[in-house]
Formats: sequence, C-alpha cells, structure tokens
Amino acid sequence: MKSNLALADYAVFIIYFIVVSVYGYTVYRKRKQDEQDAKAYFLAEGNLTWWAIGASLIASNISAEQFIGMSGEGFFLGIAVAAYEWLAAIALIIVAVWFIPVYLKNKIYTMPQFLKTRYNESTALIMAVFWLFLYVFVNLTSILYLGAVAINGLAGGEYLHIIMIGLAVFALFISLGGMKVVAYTDVIQVAVLIIGGLVTSYIALTTVGQYFGVGENAIAGFKVLMKEAPEHFKMIIPKPTASSSQLEIDKYLTFPGLLSYAAGIWIINLNYWGCNQYITQRALGADLQTARTGILFAGMLKLLMPLIVMLPGIAAYVLYTNGHLPQLVGGKDGAYSAVLTFLPTGLKGLSVAALTAAIVASLAGKVNSISTIYTLDIHKKYIQKEAGEKQQVNIGRLAVFAAMLLAVLFTWNDILGIGGVGGFTYIQKYTGFISPGVFAMFFLGMFWKRTTGAAAIVGVILGFLLSVLFNEYAPALFGNDTLLYTAYPNGKGAFEIPFHICMGLSFFFTMLVMILMSFAGPKVNPKAFETEPGMFKVKPQTTVLIVITMLIIIALYVKFW
Repeated sequence: MKSNLALADYAVFIIYFIVVSVYGYTVYRKRKQDEQDAKAYFLAEGNLTWWAIGASLIASNISAEQFIGMSGEGFFLGIAVAAYEWLAAIALIIVAVWFIPVYLKNKIYTMPQFLKTRYNESTALIMAVFWLFLYVFVNLTSILYLGAVAINGLAGGEYLHIIMIGLAVFALFISLGGMKVVAYTDVIQVAVLIIGGLVTSYIALTTVGQYFGVGENAIAGFKVLMKEAPEHFKMIIPKPTASSSQLEIDKYLTFPGLLSYAAGIWIINLNYWGCNQYITQRALGADLQTARTGILFAGMLKLLMPLIVMLPGIAAYVLYTNGHLPQLVGGKDGAYSAVLTFLPTGLKGLSVAALTAAIVASLAGKVNSISTIYTLDIHKKYIQKEAGEKQQVNIGRLAVFAAMLLAVLFTWNDILGIGGVGGFTYIQKYTGFISPGVFAMFFLGMFWKRTTGAAAIVGVILGFLLSVLFNEYAPALFGNDTLLYTAYPNGKGAFEIPFHICMGLSFFFTMLVMILMSFAGPKVNPKAFETEPGMFKVKPQTTVLIVITMLIIIALYVKFW
C-alpha cells in the first residue's frame, strides 16, 4: 500500500517532535528541586498552574481511544456516543466541587493511599494490584494498538511494529522526566491535538459538501450529514423489538438507550475522573482553588471533544455508504484514518502530529501513574522499605520501562483481541469489570463515615465477580424471559446484556452489600475522613464556570435529544 504522506507531512511531524522534545527537556532542566527528589518526580513539586492541570487532564484523556475508537463509534452509533464526553463535563464538576477537597484536605497522593488511610492496608494492596493490571493490559495496550494501527494506515500499512516501538519510545522520553515534564509538555500536546482535530473535522465536512454538490462549506456539509444519516443524530438508541435487525441490536448492546443514563455512563465517568490516579497526580500540583479551576477548564474542553473525535466518524459513514470512501481498514476503527486521506499535503502531517500528541500524552500520563502506584504503594511498602529518594526515582523509571515493554509485547500481535470488538468499546467494557466495585468503595468511603474496611474489601471483590457474572454468565443462565429483560440475541444463538446495564446491576448489589455490612459494624469508624465548614463551598468565579458548562450541555441535549 502506498503511503498517504508526502515530504511536507513528514516535515510538519518532525517539527512537532522537535518542539515537544526540546520543551520537555527545558522543563526538566529548570526544575527547582534536585532531580532525584521523589516528590518532584511523582507529584510535580506541588506547583502546577490551573491551565497546566486542565490541559494535562485533557491531553492524557484524549488519546487513540477517542480519536480512533470514538470516531469508530461515531461511524457505528452516531452522536449518541458524545454522551461519554458531555456527561464527563458534569462528572468533572462533581469531582471539582466534592471529591478534590477530600483528597487535598487529607493529603492524598495516590489512590491506594486513600484506601489505606480510609480503610486498611489490605484494601490498598488489592486495589494497587488491580490498577496496575488494568492500566497495563487494558489502557496502555489499547492506546498503543489503536494509535499504531491508525498511523500505520496513513504511512502505507507496512510499518505497524516500527510505529508501535516509536510511540513507546517517544512516550518513555517524556515520562522519564517525571510529572512536571509530563504536565507541561501536555500543554503543547493538547494545543496540537485540538488544532489538528478541528482541522480534520473541518476538512471532513467540506469534503462531504463537495461530494454532495453543496460546495466546500463546513456548515453545508454538516447539514448533509444530518440529512443523509438522521439516525446518527439521535442521543437515544431505541430498544430493539422482535423484528429488529442484528445491526439495531448491536447498537443497543453498545449503548442501551435511556438505561445508559441510569447508571453505566455515570459510573464510567465518575470512577474515571474521581477515583483515578490521573486526577490526584495533577490536582495535587496546586491549592484547592487552582485545582478546581484546572478541572473545570478540562470540563469545558471536554465539550469540544465530540466535534474533534466523533464528527469525522459520522462523515466517514456518510461518505462510505454513498460510495465515496474505499473499504475501511480495520473495520469501524478505520474511519478516522480514512477521513485523513482527504486532507491536503501538510495538513495530513498536522493531523498525524495531533494523533501522535494524543497517543504519546496519554501513554506518558498512564505510565507515570503506573510508576507512582508501583513505587509508592507496593515497592516502598513491601519490597524495599528503606529506599531513599534517589532509589525511589530509579525504581519509578524502571517501572516505566517495564510497563511499556509489557504493553508492546501484548500489543505486538493483538494478543488481547482489541481489534475484534472496537477499541473504545474494549476499554469501556473491560474497565467496567472493576469500576462498579471501585466507585462504590470510594463513594461510600468519602461521604458515609460508617463504611468499614471489611465492607470495602468485600465490595471491590464482589463488584468484580458480579461484573463477570452479569457480563459472561447471567445471559446463559437466565435467557431473556426473566428480570434480565434487556438481553437480546447476539447472532450466535446466545444472549447478551449491554455492558452499561451490567455495570449498573453490579454497582447496585455491591452498594447494598457494603451498606448492610457497615451497618453490622461500629457506628463510628475511627478512620472516617473529617470534613470542615465551608470545605465544599465554591467561589463566585467557579460558580460562573459551572453555570456556563451546564447551560452548554443542556442546549446540546435539547438540540439532539
């Protein structure tokens, strides 16, 4: 296959690479503290600005899973998948107002530390291991795989493994400088990915307009999308009936209408943004007001993301169904790469740079979190208790290398089968196996003083087991004639329950068991976090940001409901 990139595209990409590398090295050299200081390496010395926090959150979040995976879901589902992004903005408001004050007041540096402080050491160790497996074998592998597949498609289809190694090495270069280098290079990364993403969406819309004879006009192209694919502009996927096609059933299984809003999508977002190492490592780089402003800034940027990562997928669907687009390489996850082929020389390089920025920023942020959890919550506590500052930093760097190496090995021949289910759905579904138990444990631990350590341990294990039960075994055990009425034939003679509903059921029963167990324990838990008057009060400027964000979300839902 011939490469879709010209010399000018490679030049644009090389310029991007040099700028990020030089800036990252400059930040690393200018750090005020000694480079072997563990706090400086893992927590960015506690002096990140609000714009660095917000940009870093978005850069680490928007990766190949969004550019490639969500664009693929836009091709398949349409605008309904935007709910992940728009409700994430509300989740970030909740985190900024109610979660972050608890973390900052209790000087929480890692999520396992939260669990040890609030519950006990056993809970912290269980979850540290859970998170390490999740980050390496779900997040790192999927980000690396989807990113390499997308760039490989543009480069000619013959360089998958070389690209994979190149992305891993670039991310290692950024992450070995520590949290401050990751956060401040993310400012450049998020600027590149937003500009490049907007350019790609604009070209996609003008291309649609050109092919359908309405001129090279983005607004006219958008109107063509709404006319040619009206079902792709509905936020609610209708529930299948006996006469529904397999395609309609598959769409509902991926996003089960209003039931997604009942539990699943909230658990995904609140667990990701409120109980995730990403958040604490960046938010603890500032005081409460700065952290809140940074998180709310990230929430406002999230409102733009569907325009950048989903709209090209819908454009690809309209072009593909009308014969203007060749067969997609890699199924629906090939939609974004297919749209990039329409970009003129130079802009392709910018879009590849945007995609690379998203991939590398997310990889760097994730391995930094892996390094922090392993070093502070496992190695320092259970393997080398006397490790000094310099040793901790070196151990953290070794953990970065080990995590990335494992991700490359498991991604090499798609051992985990990421390509078979679609990258975005793969991440949401398999992260959802632990999300219900984790979120229940954090939520009750923060806001109900009576929650016990024993209930937390049972909750996280039970949440995982229930997720396995509802996802893998309940359909075969009960069929579709019981209370699990949401199960539908998946085309293979079996039944399947939408994973959003599985998450809701797992969360409900986990919460119930944890509450009952805690009622059987002491009325006053000595490890419960203390609150103070005004702890959750927000300043007027913060209120303005929240109101603006909510009004935009309401307007979007009114438009596409």
